[in-house]
Amino acid sequence: MRRFREPVHVVRGQAGHEPGLGLGGRLVTAGAEGYELLGTLPPLYPEWLGDRSFNRTHGVRFPYVAGEMANGIATVASVVAMAEARMLGFFGAAGLPLPAVERAVAELSRSLRGRDNWGVNLIHAPAAPESEERLVDLLVDAAVPKVSVSAYMDLTPAVVRCAVAGLRPEGRARHLFAKVSRPEVAAKFLSPAPPEILRTLVERGQITRSEADLAARVPLADDVTVEADSGGHTDNRPLAVVLPAIRALRDDLVRRHGYARPVRVGAAGGLGDPAGVAAAFAAGAAYVVTGTINQLSVEAGLSDAAKALLAAADLADVAMAPAADMFEYGIKVQVLRRGTLFAARAGQLYETYLAFPSLDDVPDATRERIEKDVLRGTFEGCWAQTRQFWMDRDPREAERADHDPRHRMALVFRSYLGLSSRWAITGEPTRQTDYQIWCGPAIGAFNRWAAGTPLAEPRRRTVVQIALNLLEGAAAVTRAHQLRSYGVAVPDDAFAPRPRLLS
Repeated sequence: MRRFREPVHVVRGQAGHEPGLGLGGRLVTAGAEGYELLGTLPPLYPEWLGDRSFNRTHGVRFPYVAGEMANGIATVASVVAMAEARMLGFFGAAGLPLPAVERAVAELSRSLRGRDNWGVNLIHAPAAPESEERLVDLLVDAAVPKVSVSAYMDLTPAVVRCAVAGLRPEGRARHLFAKVSRPEVAAKFLSPAPPEILRTLVERGQITRSEADLAARVPLADDVTVEADSGGHTDNRPLAVVLPAIRALRDDLVRRHGYARPVRVGAAGGLGDPAGVAAAFAAGAAYVVTGTINQLSVEAGLSDAAKALLAAADLADVAMAPAADMFEYGIKVQVLRRGTLFAARAGQLYETYLAFPSLDDVPDATRERIEKDVLRGTFEGCWAQTRQFWMDRDPREAERADHDPRHRMALVFRSYLGLSSRWAITGEPTRQTDYQIWCGPAIGAFNRWAAGTPLAEPRRRTVVQIALNLLEGAAAVTRAHQLRSYGVAVPDDAFAPRPRLLS
């Protein structure tokens, strides 16, 4: 079963007998003594599991992406390792100040000079559109070859410019990967850029008239990643439900607009073992994206203490909690529940925000509980620290909060949400129960699969070893399914290949 790189013959001794397998041997004419040949399967390679155009377009060997984990958890080191292994990785720029992203992009450009199989994340920032614009300036000016855009509910001029700037008849200056979980959002990225946004960008001098004309005839993104039940921002959709729906939408829009180039739909969310990866490819995914599980890798920018919590997690050890970047909108992210009280405490903050118009209106009992158990400081002290943070980062936020008590409350509560993810990254020992670790149920699948194998050892869990083992295992599962469909009595463990060290 594991020798899927060799052709295999499905044979039987005589009619009515169960079929078996033949590796090697000779094919002879009918009537000769031997086995009856029912069929032959050609060799299978992990490189072949997805859409071949993905590999050609992005200069990779495997249809596999190590996704962006925010706050730099998807590090420069992980992106470089993936690129050198002829795969694709995205740096987790979300949540980082622009100078930190600038340093990371400069390091990636130096380390991967001559390669274009790497990229950086661009996350929607509805509360800070100027930050989004400045990041796009950097991505365009630095000629970042791939950009993964996430958490968008609607298109902004910044994300359209990121896709369109540098567009030529022969191709794109940078490839956009749009991460989506709803058909209505997917349709925006699968369609040409809206004419009104293109006009605005031309009037601003941010794109040329030629680029706008070309953009009207191509989809905003050639690669759309369907994000199912994932860590971080998620709609908790099952992949088997949302992937076919968005693939069908893609087919309809391709026919409607008559695109000349392939438009690929990939899969992300819930992919933690070979069976899950094989299922995504079997459902038509052009490529797969992993996220949660890569936080366990050697290269991940997460503390050893946080990695230990992740390594102990099972399928149900996750919860939904308010998102720091979209707190006021009620948007939630999926996080680790086991070993941390973050989800419950963050939920308490959001309920308080909904119930009261300002910090001064919070009842004494609630205030005391939040100050003692969550913030570990007074409202006044936390506001002073938060205000200084925003004065350094974006003074307009601080000035608005000076005149808007409700906004001030939101910023104070958001400070806890932001710091909690930072504590998980730095391994702050006094705040372990407040760690915010973005995590989906794939972590449980990975931990069960890796138990008792080389990938259970932290020093061997590199981002490349994880990727190669998932792809190798997915190919083995795919071959097992093929053979079972021929009536071969496939052993159950053929669908659960174990990790080993690969090169």
